[in-house]
Amino acid sequence: MKKLLKRLSFTALIILCLGIAIPQNLKMPVQGATDKDYNTKSFWFYPWGKSGTHKGVDIFAKSGTPIHSGTAGIVIRTGHNSMGGNYVLILGPKWRMHYYAHLKSINTKQYSFVNKKTKIGAVGASGNAKGKAPHLHYTIATLIPYPWRIDQSVQGERKIFYLNPIDYL
Repeated sequence: MKKLLKRLSFTALIILCLGIAIPQNLKMPVQGATDKDYNTKSFWFYPWGKSGTHKGVDIFAKSGTPIHSGTAGIVIRTGHNSMGGNYVLILGPKWRMHYYAHLKSINTKQYSFVNKKTKIGAVGASGNAKGKAPHLHYTIATLIPYPWRIDQSVQGERKIFYLNPIDYL
């Protein structure tokens, strides 16, 4: 029990430091991708399938292309769900969640520390992207809302929790 509490305390300290001390400095997560590999107007596009509004950017690449973490952080979760398919969720600086979805494979584990050189997976077409061109769906969500970002678009009130990844690539 003491060991578990010690580990939890250490993890809480690391999470606190991630929010304060580590600069964000994002980089393109798909190896070799450029601004020609995604649509600059796809963030918050409506209508977008079951999710209603597209809350990220799709970066297209050949299946199996390496995906590196866009920032330093801690892997909060890895797994599979029906929409995102194989996914990795990383808590990065400023308490921002970086969601990488539709991966062909996952190359990291939950609670591991990553940086911009860490390969976390490979481009694929899993989840609701099955049968479509391989790509990485990349979303940045914040735990701290930005109320001035509310707009009149569909689901505009939810926009306070999402950042446009294109602005950082």
